[in-house]
Amino acid sequence: MPKVALVHLIAAARPNFMKVAPLWHALKATSDFRPVIVHTGQHYDAAMSDDIFADLGLPAPDHHLGIGSGSHAEQTGKVMIAYEKLAMEERPDWLIVVGDVNSTAAASMAAGKLRIPIVHLEAGLRSRDRDMPEELNRLVTDVLADVLWTPSADADANLIAEGIPPERITRVGNIMMDSYELVRPAIEAADYPGELGYAPGGYGVVTLHRPSNVDVPEQLDRLVAALIAAQAHLPLIFPVHPRTKQRLGDAGMARLETAGVKLVGPAAYVRFMSLVAGAAAVITDSGGIQEETTYLGIPCLTLRENTERPITISEGTAQLVNADKLLERLIAALAQPKQDRKRPGYWDGKTAGRCVEDLRRRTTERP
Repeated sequence: MPKVALVHLIAAARPNFMKVAPLWHALKATSDFRPVIVHTGQHYDAAMSDDIFADLGLPAPDHHLGIGSGSHAEQTGKVMIAYEKLAMEERPDWLIVVGDVNSTAAASMAAGKLRIPIVHLEAGLRSRDRDMPEELNRLVTDVLADVLWTPSADADANLIAEGIPPERITRVGNIMMDSYELVRPAIEAADYPGELGYAPGGYGVVTLHRPSNVDVPEQLDRLVAALIAAQAHLPLIFPVHPRTKQRLGDAGMARLETAGVKLVGPAAYVRFMSLVAGAAAVITDSGGIQEETTYLGIPCLTLRENTERPITISEGTAQLVNADKLLERLIAALAQPKQDRKRPGYWDGKTAGRCVEDLRRRTTERP
């Protein structure tokens, strides 16, 4: 009988889980691959990890490395040590890493030194901002990866410009759209906005978590003031990330609540996407949400100076804004008639299938 290829899927943080799910289901449906989920434990809040597995129909992780919180160096080092041990005990035929978190770069470094073939899903994204830890993780991972699965043409171009051989690059599309379609019925049935007392199209959603926004007190204060001003024009629902809640403190949370901003805890994927799908606009510093709003045709005001997903601006619904311009841009976005926007190619909910086809081809061609 033909050998069944063992595939390790690294999951570490909320966006990873969403990207891993469609690929796990697609690999599980085959007879020539055995997918194994390795949860590094980088994010351990139940609403941001374990509940997402249930929402996306994933089993409990096959391995849990239990890394937990810590500095970038601590997390990276702990993942390298723990994953190296696992990979030596249960050597996979392929390691698939996703996104740009510390666990992605760390597992890639451990696997690279063991000469385990590495696949990077969502390769080639670049912000050109090395102050972002995620940018360093992307650069490291793409250099080490044997196969680079890209979401869009700009990612292909970035890799080619950096000297990556074209034969290592395959454009597969955006797997986040697969995640959405995987649970669309549950998202549509959830009605989390209704539970909170909001009608579809009658509110905006806010997410903030990037260090450049929440770790600098002056910047966070400006953003709080901007959100309070925006609240006067559009009721806001703010699922507060644990780190952001800590940085805001009691005083910052009280200012937002007094102004009428609805503060809620982190929501599992289905409930969170129920919020996003019904929103009139989204205010965020997240990369993934720029993609989801583009897919759904919802205005996205991105509180960053740059983005590693420029296609969501050139072809999608996102725009970069700062705190000073947030209210002005929000009012303008709400005044524009809703219209269908062009979706980037391969953002169609079928990315996981293309990944499996490419992995099968490359498995067959490997010496």
